[in-house]
Amino acid sequence: MRGDADRGSFFGRNGEIRVAMSSSRPSQSSSNSGRSKQSARIIAQTTVDAKLHADFEESGSSFDYSSSVRITRAVDGDQQPRSDKVTTAYLHTIQKGKMIQPFGCLLALDDKTFSVIAYSENAPEMLTMVSHAVPSVGDHPVLGIGTDVRTIFTGPSAAALHKALSFGEVSLLNPILVHCKTSGKPFYAIVHRVTGSLVIDFEPVKPYEVPMTAAGALQSYKLAAKAITRLQSLPSGSMERLCDTMVQEVFELTGYDRVMTYKFHDDDHGEVISEVTKPGLDPYLGLHYPATDIPQAARFLFMKNKVRMICDCRAKHVKVLQDEKLAFDLTLCGSTLRAPHSCHLQYMENMTSIASLVMAVVVNYVDGAGEISDPAEPQKRKRLWGLVVCHNESPRFVPFPLRYACEFLAQVFAIHVNKELELENQIFEKNILRTQTLLCDLLMRDAPLGIVSQSPNVMDLVKCDGAILLYKSKIYKMGVSPSDYHLHDIVAWLSEYHMDSTGLSTDSLYDAGYPGALAIGDVVCGMAAVRITSRDMLFWFRSPTAAEVRWGGAKHERGEKDDGKKMHPRSSFKAFLEVVKTRSLPWKEYEMDAIHSLQLILRNAFKDEKAMDLNTSAIHTKLNDLKIEGMQELEAVTTEMVRLIETATVPILAVDVDGTVNGWNAKIAELAGLPVDKAIGRHLLTLVEDTSVDTVKKMLDLALQGILFCSLSKYFLHSNL
Repeated sequence: MRGDADRGSFFGRNGEIRVAMSSSRPSQSSSNSGRSKQSARIIAQTTVDAKLHADFEESGSSFDYSSSVRITRAVDGDQQPRSDKVTTAYLHTIQKGKMIQPFGCLLALDDKTFSVIAYSENAPEMLTMVSHAVPSVGDHPVLGIGTDVRTIFTGPSAAALHKALSFGEVSLLNPILVHCKTSGKPFYAIVHRVTGSLVIDFEPVKPYEVPMTAAGALQSYKLAAKAITRLQSLPSGSMERLCDTMVQEVFELTGYDRVMTYKFHDDDHGEVISEVTKPGLDPYLGLHYPATDIPQAARFLFMKNKVRMICDCRAKHVKVLQDEKLAFDLTLCGSTLRAPHSCHLQYMENMTSIASLVMAVVVNYVDGAGEISDPAEPQKRKRLWGLVVCHNESPRFVPFPLRYACEFLAQVFAIHVNKELELENQIFEKNILRTQTLLCDLLMRDAPLGIVSQSPNVMDLVKCDGAILLYKSKIYKMGVSPSDYHLHDIVAWLSEYHMDSTGLSTDSLYDAGYPGALAIGDVVCGMAAVRITSRDMLFWFRSPTAAEVRWGGAKHERGEKDDGKKMHPRSSFKAFLEVVKTRSLPWKEYEMDAIHSLQLILRNAFKDEKAMDLNTSAIHTKLNDLKIEGMQELEAVTTEMVRLIETATVPILAVDVDGTVNGWNAKIAELAGLPVDKAIGRHLLTLVEDTSVDTVKKMLDLALQGILFCSLSKYFLHSNL
């Protein structure tokens, strides 16, 4: 029997919330707890990635991708993540593999002497040099360990390179245009620092290109200027339109066969949410991928290097030779030429994507409560929201200036994504606050059945597929929910394994240890449950993630063979469905916060068995008079409501029956330019335009009658609202 208490997120005694909820504003410790959870998840996923790639290396042509994903996840689910030899070897291969792509060459230099400490095997030929194994001819310099890099380029190029290499933030000067001394061929030198050394990628300037000078950043911006202008001209309020515009602009700018916006979900799996292709290609729009398709190590590198190009997945990689005296293996994490892992190359070839260009979309970190870090504070954490992915059916090389332009464009896109996320969170929070208010009103009129029998009801509080109120041994159902038998079974399981907690939230009842999970898995698999009293509970349910997934991609043709073993988008989709068949969409912390707020109100309205026997009018009187037994409970309810209002990202004010302002949250103070101490005590009509006094007065009268009205924002003296 699976009954371990470590799966899912649990409520503690007396309303104390563990992991999923917080009864007060998130503190530094709770923030650190959230970061610890995130770190643990990343470590666990990295272990899964490593095992999967090791399986690929060992299996060769017999590698079964779908089953490997499924088996690896199953094994990982029953073990604590660990940094074993497999994981260490995998990370070493990803970060310190001594191979590069052949479209350029690489040199690594001592950062003090500028002498070569490592070079790619193709560097002597590409830079028209000869290696030490061949005698020098005439005045031709040789390239090898110890060579001063300045001796292999023309005088002006050597001077420019020397000046750049002496600069602290050398990457800001990329690309540096240099010419070989022996051939005069132009190259873009793309430099970055690693500990104790400088790594330079040399990419040849194609004959059709106009070489980019030191003012290259400006020229790159000009390449993307039209696309950036189009993004900036879009009205806010539609993430779909923003993503569709982005892929269209990149499609026109780069000329790839397919361009997609790829979004990472909270559980790290990915989804194609927008796409444009050349005629004749099967669409991948709506396709979901398991988290292993883009490993955590690769995501980490995307955070560091915002643009990644693979010119030809079939091309033979070039080895990097380093000085045997070096005490460390050279890391190629920051190299534009770094060779991809063989598993990824096989995946590309299977999907006939021979070349790719990927741009990282990095946004401000959103904590579990839905709060987005301030973009004005650079020390705030960032996260990889998704990728803009370009595929081509034939080899394709994009010059560095154009890739740099794409990076500019991706940064602008990320800013707009961030704004859309902020807007979405404001809308979510506003809707939750409004629903909570209406639920409280229903509770006062018809407690507690009003929250399930009227509109809005508890299903409107958070996204769910069904809900159940278990009240006085009676079951009140809404939407998709388990049978009465299974509900009683869940209650018994909670009583046995989680008797000391006041609730549970999980996106997988199976992973949480509920033994009957598979029997109801086709109906529900995610659950948030809270105790109101020792006998009464409130449940929210979510269906499997697979039920939420729609794939608009190509379907199987009759007679088509696809055994699911190849690493291919269709196989990835199958693997994803296998992984999530017992899992729902995760519960967000701001959703759990809303559930917890309702739980507090219900628990204090029906504190004990005696309270549950009170009739509706007695309950109404009890709520209205705030005769909540015990100052601790009263303080908890008050603190929760004050916190919700104070931390809201939407402007909120409160007035008494005379129209005097007695509530003024931080957001309205910011927008109105009027601090709380200046607003409290003033009559609302003194804060609005003279021409709007009659309108606002009418609104106040309606509000006192319990009638909703539109926003007051446009009537205030301060136009910032």
